Amino acid sequence: MGGGGSTPAQNGTVTAEAIAVAKTILEGLKDTSGNQVYIPYQLASDFVDGATSYNTTTGKWGLSISSLGGEWVARFLELQDVTNLASLQNVTYDSLKDWMLQGLQMYEAPLQTAWPDLSKVQSAGAKVLHFHGEMDNSIPPASSVRYWESVRSVMYPTQSYNASTASLSEFYRLFLVPGAVHCGPNPEQENSLWPQTSLQTVIEWVEEGVAPDTLNGTVFYGENKGKVEPICQWPLRPLWVDGTMECRYDQASIDSWQYNLTGVSIPVF
Repeated sequence: MGGGGSTPAQNGTVTAEAIAVAKTILEGLKDTSGNQVYIPYQLASDFVDGATSYNTTTGKWGLSISSLGGEWVARFLELQDVTNLASLQNVTYDSLKDWMLQGLQMYEAPLQTAWPDLSKVQSAGAKVLHFHGEMDNSIPPASSVRYWESVRSVMYPTQSYNASTASLSEFYRLFLVPGAVHCGPNPEQENSLWPQTSLQTVIEWVEEGVAPDTLNGTVFYGENKGKVEPICQWPLRPLWVDGTMECRYDQASIDSWQYNLTGVSIPVF
């Protein structure tokens, strides 16, 4: 950006302003009254939303607007024939909330992917294998938990938590992949893994009735590269005991994935 030249060398200094940005990102979107509007990322996710760009003309670091989100607002919400927002001048956290709700209203029919009643999917004999990297810095993984829990409560409202979990797991299973990022393993995470045989798992589930209690994850990086490790089915969580991973029910861990979005009056995922 700017009049040519190269980006200056970095010295690794972390400023108080940078810490404040990181803290704000990890808290998730809140409106100006402090109400939670959307789900935060998990700890250890990187801070791509806080990225800046270097202007070689002014010699200063400045705002970098992601074209992914910027174009969505400019082209599809404001209906301008442009590929990004020109600036974020006068944009507040309330503006972000308004954009989110506007998008839900304008594109609910063509882009709806969060319908919680999957009765027709179940009755058709389909199986849903859903997995999400816990360190995803693009789509917060708690959104998948929120959707799964919504399906459970909508489809089985009279059953207990354990009973409704068992009922839903007959055709829909969610797996959170430790350390993984958006749609893949994390190169910055030692021994990061990712499912590599999910299609075969679905085929065996549908055609042979072999439901996956755990999902096989292949390690991509680190000293265990190539090793296959089990990934726990939600709501069970991974717990290491004497070097062995076990899938256990842990209420405190489950509760840590639940968020009360007091800043919005409609379901968002």
